[in-house]
Amino acid sequence: MPLPTLLTQHIARRPQRIALLQHIAEQGSITRAAKSAGISYKSAWDAIDELNNLAQTPLVERSVGGKGGGGAHLSVAGERVLRLYQRLQVLQSQVLDAAEDSSDLDLLGRLMLRTSARNQLHGSVIAIEPHGHNDLIQLALPGGLTLNAHITRDSTQRLELSIGAPVVALIKARWLQLTAPDQPAVPEHNQLQGQIEQILHADDGPSEVRISLHSGQILCALTETQQLETLQLKVGSPVNVQFSPALVLLGTPL
Repeated sequence: MPLPTLLTQHIARRPQRIALLQHIAEQGSITRAAKSAGISYKSAWDAIDELNNLAQTPLVERSVGGKGGGGAHLSVAGERVLRLYQRLQVLQSQVLDAAEDSSDLDLLGRLMLRTSARNQLHGSVIAIEPHGHNDLIQLALPGGLTLNAHITRDSTQRLELSIGAPVVALIKARWLQLTAPDQPAVPEHNQLQGQIEQILHADDGPSEVRISLHSGQILCALTETQQLETLQLKVGSPVNVQFSPALVLLGTPL
């Protein structure tokens, strides 16, 4: 099966994150792979979440428990991505040799923009519904999930959106609202169901909550600790994630 277009382009733009797959294949655990790559355990999982969310199937599979906190290995899709990364390493030197001036590479770096949004979900456009000067864009995500984004008509045209177009939905962690499963949903908001996988408490700010969706994708939310206690949400709890379509940013391949 061919790799998703957005994942392939991500490999070309951010090879340092793909390199983590090599360490996982060699070390057999996230902890050891992070140490080998010279990054924190949290940074390693952030990278894995981003890659898994862009792929059609998870690239890294892990087993819980055991010596050292469990193991991890590449899936079949992860092995294909790693092979592609290794080929790109060879091509990279050829590209550097082909650059006529160092400013050419600087320009490419500016064009290939990174984003601060923690949540990046890959999908495709399945509907475009006009709303005055704006459009409601409906996306199909892996696992049968759908997502709505409310953007301006100008943005629809500038991104050249059409049915079937591949896109990445960007949602900042602060924009996600967590609710208990029995709480009423806000009308017209996006609603995603999942389970709390990890809570990282902070002494001087909101807690970081990692939510595993039923599709296998991971979302990261920032929520006040008191709110979690009020809703009786903890690791392993089912949780609903909701957010306005107006808070969904869309990106497309260059």
